[in-house]
Amino acid sequence: MAQRKSRSDRRIDLIEAARRAIIRHGIDGVQLSHVAEEAGLTSGAVLYHYPDLSELLVEAQHAGMERFYEQRLRRLATLTDPVEKLVVTIRSGLPTGSLDPDVRLLNELGGAAGRNRVYGVLLTSLYDRQVSMYQAILDTGAALGVFRLSAGSLTIARNLVALEDAYGYRITARHPVIGPDEANELILSYARAATGNDLAH
Repeated sequence: MAQRKSRSDRRIDLIEAARRAIIRHGIDGVQLSHVAEEAGLTSGAVLYHYPDLSELLVEAQHAGMERFYEQRLRRLATLTDPVEKLVVTIRSGLPTGSLDPDVRLLNELGGAAGRNRVYGVLLTSLYDRQVSMYQAILDTGAALGVFRLSAGSLTIARNLVALEDAYGYRITARHPVIGPDEANELILSYARAATGNDLAH
């Protein structure tokens, strides 16, 4: 006999269903019925767990963002070399390919941020946290004499996150000559110049 899912497990399933629905229908076009269809449930069952669809959509967006901050921080905590930290952080900020669901979700969020204050706050918060993550790596490397920064660490960190975003969009837009490997090397080329380190690792 199949075990009944717990309330928390069901909510996790619904968050994943909402993410798929957003990617399929767009953040402005997704409806309760779309989420229910993705989850294999009735609309009433979705509302039982999330009476407010907008709350579910925000949770779905936040879950997609975890990869680009919380998961990266956990990985960084296992490393000590600033060069390795910078190289790993750059690579982990890029899509795995044109169909990367997390990045496609962020693209949807970005398109709606100007119309929805909550989405704008989510994106701004993610950007600022990513900048602080890069800045900490740069400051540590500079303090250890590993990096010779060409500008302030905040400026370089902001540029690195902006490059991640720009190339991530190009990858998901299926640019014919910019894939994950090419984008990684393009960002590394800027990072090499900005840190005075060849970032060989």
